[in-house]
Amino acid sequence: MGYVENIQDAIWEMHRCASNHVESVAIDPRLKAHVGSSGSVEVFELVNHPKAKRCYAWGYKDKSGENCVFAILEIPPVNSAQTAVMASIVAEMKRPTRTVPPQNPIHE
Repeated sequence: MGYVENIQDAIWEMHRCASNHVESVAIDPRLKAHVGSSGSVEVFELVNHPKAKRCYAWGYKDKSGENCVFAILEIPPVNSAQTAVMASIVAEMKRPTRTVPPQNPIHE
């Protein structure tokens, strides 16, 4: 299975609708670090989604090296590949970080 097909599978899993690949959009160089090694966002038309007609998506590797997909529906304020990347950056910043409580050493 290829890159686009993997993303389409992820769109199905996340948003429960079929999609058709429309184009690959090159991203502003300042944002490329957020969309993986391809430096582009894949644009898909959605089939019978109740709220959106398009989806912007890209594959990337997470910190542990796992392949992941970020897929964002075209719902305002997201209206382009660029705004989808910016929305993903904001979402990542808002995601709470998991912290481990400090260990209290036992003194003998």
